[in-house]
Amino acid sequence: MNNDTIPLSSIRLGEKCRVKELISDGLVRRRMLDLGLIHDTVIEPLQKSPSGDPVAYLIRGAVIALRQEVASMILVETLKP
Repeated sequence: MNNDTIPLSSIRLGEKCRVKELISDGLVRRRMLDLGLIHDTVIEPLQKSPSGDPVAYLIRGAVIALRQEVASMILVETLKP
C-alpha cells in the first residue's frame, strides 16, 4: 500500500477521492471492475445507512452501495477541494 493511498472505507461523506488500486482478486475484483471501479475513477461517499454499513457512493454517475468489507479493498487518494 502506497503512503498516499487509503481505503475507500475511511473516506468521509462528501469528500471526493480517486481510485488508485484494487487489492482483491477473483469474483470480487471482477464485480468491482464491472461497477466501473478502474484506475482514476472519481468516487464520492454520499450517505451511510442507519447502521453505518453499507455506504452509498457516487461512481460514474450512478449511486452504488458498498459494504465496508468491499470498500476496504479499494485504495484511493483524496482529491483537494
